Parts: sequence; structure tokens; C-alpha cells
Amino acid sequence: MEVFLGIPAADGTGIGTAFVIPDSVKRAIPQHHIKIDQINKGWTRFQTAVQTVTLSLSEHLDLLSKTDPKDKIQRDVFETYILMLEDPVFNKEVRNFYEQELFNIEYTLQFKSEEYATKLRQSGNDYLAERAQDITDVFGRVLDEMLDIHPFDINKVPDGSVIFANSLSPSDTIILSKRKIAGLALSEGGVSSHVVILARNYGIPTVVGLENISKKVRTGETIIIDGKSAEILVSPDRSTIEDYKAKIREEYQHKLELRKFLGKAAQTKDGTRFDLLANIGTPEEAELAKAEGADGIGLFRTEFLYMSQNGASLNAAARSFSEENQFEAYKHVLEVMEDKPVTIRTLDAGGDKLINSVDIPVVDEKNPLMGLRAVRLSLACPNVLKTQLRALFRAGLYGNLKIMFPLISSVDQVKDLMKIVAQVKQELEAEKIPFKSDIPIGIMVETAAAAVISDCLAKETSFFSLGTNDLTQYTLAVDRENQHVAKLYNEFNLAVLRLIQMTMISAQEANIPISVCGEMAGRQDSVMVLAGMGIRTLSMSPKLISSTKELLSQFTIQELEAISNRHLNNILEINGKCY
Repeated sequence: MEVFLGIPAADGTGIGTAFVIPDSVKRAIPQHHIKIDQINKGWTRFQTAVQTVTLSLSEHLDLLSKTDPKDKIQRDVFETYILMLEDPVFNKEVRNFYEQELFNIEYTLQFKSEEYATKLRQSGNDYLAERAQDITDVFGRVLDEMLDIHPFDINKVPDGSVIFANSLSPSDTIILSKRKIAGLALSEGGVSSHVVILARNYGIPTVVGLENISKKVRTGETIIIDGKSAEILVSPDRSTIEDYKAKIREEYQHKLELRKFLGKAAQTKDGTRFDLLANIGTPEEAELAKAEGADGIGLFRTEFLYMSQNGASLNAAARSFSEENQFEAYKHVLEVMEDKPVTIRTLDAGGDKLINSVDIPVVDEKNPLMGLRAVRLSLACPNVLKTQLRALFRAGLYGNLKIMFPLISSVDQVKDLMKIVAQVKQELEAEKIPFKSDIPIGIMVETAAAAVISDCLAKETSFFSLGTNDLTQYTLAVDRENQHVAKLYNEFNLAVLRLIQMTMISAQEANIPISVCGEMAGRQDSVMVLAGMGIRTLSMSPKLISSTKELLSQFTIQELEAISNRHLNNILEINGKCY
């Protein structure tokens, strides 16, 4: 038996079979001239690759339901791809260029598909722009076939797997959440990375910081993963397996005991009440939040809605996420939660959350986490924001909705966003489309700038939500996705706690609500500190709600304040010294 130690990321214990996901291979297209007598050989390879890709798409198509609306988008994509592969006009253009210019068939296909796609992108027609992305994607599959490059399909991971990988994208994690996965063991990613946040939401035991782990384990080996101790046990003996099975039974028994908190309010031993809300990333998770007894939704991460849509189509080309699709998703969440509050965050794309959409520009940035992301991207692409706001204001008629803007760093940003809000309301009114006009609009305080000017921001917004993940990352200049600096990522750092305290004071003075929706809101050590500081609304993974109720019930508010003070005693400065 071998034991590997990483960084604990998502609690839980799993026993399963190793499945090693290979690193992706970057496509490199050769370019050279060929001789006339090589034409037929190259063309035959092209036709064979087209037939292989067409057959693969047809097989996927056969597996999709013709009546289930969830499969409709994927069916439309595959049917469009097959029609493109069979298009005689495009095939003739490729053949003519191939015979006239005598470039190798791989370069010819790439050149002609990109040329055709560029014309469609520049047409000014949204539908044709989407078709441009389809062309790039489907003939990219043909190129991969000819070059013997076979991108890994995350849908092929079998149930019961402990997945080993260098890294996973959030969209991959969303797909895996719908399977019975025993655990995730990753080389990259920090404890507050979005992959780990999703893993916690879905109850997948996760360990990160396992350097080159995918090269040390073989697919098929028996694995035990302990998310709490961050241990990976490879090929354990029977006795060890039995010990961990007993541990899994204990964890399950504790979950059963926590059910007694489902119908109870969250409160301390002496009766101080708390609101425990849920963080979700897809409409389906609203059902889980309700089942776990959430007092509402404190954060709906809408970017994962986009990722889930694209991820469902394997390597699907970029496409728009329409107002109607968004409206239905938001309406569903609001109806599930009935009269409970639902805070929906506008698109927080960019940085480490890449959205595959024709409406969002692909920007090559040296430091994307400091770049065009969140509201910066929304203000740069106002039509994307307006589409989302239209859907939100329409959906507001079906529940207790709040709208929240992410990554605010100035008052001017809020004012610019509110101008767009006003435009959207005017347009809906002019079009005589029903909507709720008085929806509270708040902001996330997740930059040091926002915390420092929180007194000014409080005059422009209806509520604050502290996003402690990014607040910690930006304050300490520590990339929360980077395991090499993971030890420096500390939410209890004096600077972070001071900024939280400063924001709380601003909210209190302006008489606006404040909550915490970062990972601090769900961890037991930080819950005690936040509660002692005066936070009364926490938003977390749905699966953590009952255990947080249990934790709060064990203390009086005075005891929590004492615990908090041990962390906060350096907030005050006296005579230039910190105590």
C-alpha cells in the first residue's frame, strides 16, 4: 500500500477505483506542399476521418431522448454537425483549394474552415455567428481524427471512480456531479478554487496539491480517499479497507443524526437566531437547498449555468445563452424556494471561469484573475448583461428575488450598472413585458477597494454580501488556485479580518443587510469567528447547513464572541502598536 498526502479540500471518505484522466494534447497543424500523386491519398484520409466523426456523432445522437427537453440542445448541435460534414458545397471548396494550392490536407481543411467561419462571424447575423463556431468545432474533430488526437470525454468516467487528474475545469466537475464519483485527487487547485467549491456542493471528497499524482497511480487500482486528512491510499489491504468502510458508516450515521435539525431554526444555545442560506450553481441544486432546510438562496452562481449548458454537449461550439433559457432557469429556482429569498449573482465570467459563448470575447491575458472578469466583463459587453437583467426582472414576478453584482471596486461601477438597470426596465416597460420593478440590488464585497470604500458603496446599494474567497485572494495577493502558495491563503489574516469588520460597520451604519457567502461561511472554525463578530446571515453549500445548525446550537453567543475575540484582538491599534 502506498500513501500520498495532499491538501484537504472537501470533507468525506470514499472507496473506489482509480481513473486517471490524461493531460490534454494541443493540436498542432503541419503545413507543407505535396506532390500531385499524393492528392488522392490525402483526400481519402480526409473522407475516412469525416465518416468516423459522423458515425461517432450519430451514435451519441441515438443515445439522446427525442422527447426530453433537456436533450434538445444537444440533439440540435449533433444534427447541425452532421449536416455540415455532409455539405457538398463546402467539401467542393476544400477539394478545389487542395488540388490548386497543393498544401497538405490537414492545413487545407484548417485554412478553409477558418476562412468560412470568419465570413460568418463578420456577417453581423447572430445565427450565422453561431454556425461559425459550429464549423470550427466539427472540423476540428475531423482534424483531431486525422492527426490521431483523441480529446478525453469526461462523460466516459465510470461510476465509482476516484478521479486522478492534473486539473479539472468547473464544467467537467458539473458533469461529474451527476455521476456516482467516489472522490477527486488533483495536482492543481487550491482549497477555495471553483472546482473544489463545486465538489463540496456535490459532496465529493477532494484532495488537492498532489504533485504529479496522475503519473503515480494507474487506472484500475483500488483507492481510499480521505478528504479530511488529505490522504490517498493506493492498493490498501483488506483490513484497511474494512476500517475505512466503518468510517464511512459512521459518517453516514452522523448525517442521519443531523436530520433532526432540518425543520429547526438555526440558533445558539441561548437563542440568538441565524439565517443559513445556500450557495448553488445550477437550477437543480435549488431542490437540494430546499431539502437541506435552507432559509433561502444566498448565492446563485449563474456562470455555472452557462458552463453546465456547454459542458453537456461534450466539445460543443460556443453559442448564446438566450434570455428565455435564463428566464426559465431563474423562474424555476424562485418557484422551488417559494417565498424564501433568492439572491442571484450576475455573470461572474472570466479569470478561472471561462465561458464558451459567442457573446463573450476571448481575451488573452497574462493575469486573468486581475483582468476582464465579472462586472468588468459585463460593462464591456452590456448586451450580455442586459439579456441577463431582462430575464431576472421578468423572473422576479415568481418569487422573492434579489440581484447582486460581483467584483465591485468603485462607486462609479455601481452607478454605471444602475444606468443599465434603468435602461432594461424602460425597455421592458416599452415592450409591455410584465416584470417586477422593485427588486433589491446589492453588491459583493470581495475586493479590498470595495471594503475600504464600503461606507460610500452602502449609499448606492440595498445590501452587501462578503465574498471572502476573492477578498482573501486579492488582499493577500495569493492565487487561490495555486497549491504552491496555498499555505499563504489565510482568511484569518489580520488584514482580511479588518476589512470584514470595516464592511460590517459600514453596513450597520447605513442600515443595510450584510451576509457572508464565501467559503468562510461554511467552515466550522470560521463560522464561530464570523458569528462572534456579529454576522447573522451565512450562505454555504446546502450539505453544510445541518452541521452548521448543530455547531451553533452548542454555544452561547457570548462563547462565540470570546472565540472570535481571540482572532480579532489585533484589530485595534493603540499608540501605533497592534494588540
